Amino acid sequence: MFDWEDLRYFSTFARTGSLASAAKKLGVDHATVARRIASLEASVNLKLVDRRPRSYILTEDGRQVARYGEQMSASAYSLERFSGAEQNVVEGDVVIAAPHVFIGNLIAPHIGSFYKRYPRLRLSLTGTKERLSLTRREADITIGMVRPVEAAVVARRLGRVKFMLYGSAEYLASGCELSFIAYDESVTITPQQAWLKKQCAGRPVVFFSNDLRIQAITAAGHAGIALLPDYLAKEYNLVPVEPGGPALTLDIWLSVHEDVRHARHISAVVDFLISCIEPAYGL
Repeated sequence: MFDWEDLRYFSTFARTGSLASAAKKLGVDHATVARRIASLEASVNLKLVDRRPRSYILTEDGRQVARYGEQMSASAYSLERFSGAEQNVVEGDVVIAAPHVFIGNLIAPHIGSFYKRYPRLRLSLTGTKERLSLTRREADITIGMVRPVEAAVVARRLGRVKFMLYGSAEYLASGCELSFIAYDESVTITPQQAWLKKQCAGRPVVFFSNDLRIQAITAAGHAGIALLPDYLAKEYNLVPVEPGGPALTLDIWLSVHEDVRHARHISAVVDFLISCIEPAYGL
């Protein structure tokens, strides 16, 4: 019989693609991940990885075991979510994954009032641009501007946010050729990046960042113009490059796994998040 922890470590390696990434995800060193993989191989009597000088590569048996591991993890999480949904007490830990600017501008300012109503709940707000898996319980609730396609996930559209090109009043009044502030290479396949590339049309890009707040601060320092959501532009007293001009409008999606959406602690947090976002950006 194999050790379930060995399988969890191996599944994380298979999902992330490297020992270093798996170690970072699990909060251990890469030698521990390697040792767990070797232990699983010995238990199931299969070679799961080809050990190369600079990497581990999954064998065909390894890929099959990884698929079994994902199925077993999904079943375990479903059972855990189901048992949690049957609890009547509003308590526990809830992980919310959302873009950094959503957390900072729309959610975090209201945490204090939420805790007054639900003192036995603990929230963890994870700022991320990645799509975390609800099935693998990387988060309990996600908020983003792309509708999730993961199976067994229930999504609700909370509203729409408008992006426009903004700059400081001083920069726009200077009469200089407009330069752009853009996303770096870590943010490539997004509606914002695609829209911005069309607007640049060969004009100079002078600064790159994957963080919208840093982009806004840079624009406020008269370095160029940036594609920003309206609430962030207002925070830094930025003005539209072309009032009433081209804009990118994106839907705001809240998602939760169907197994847990009726759990009282999850429902309480979902209602709280809706109250944070819908008043400003509701349909």
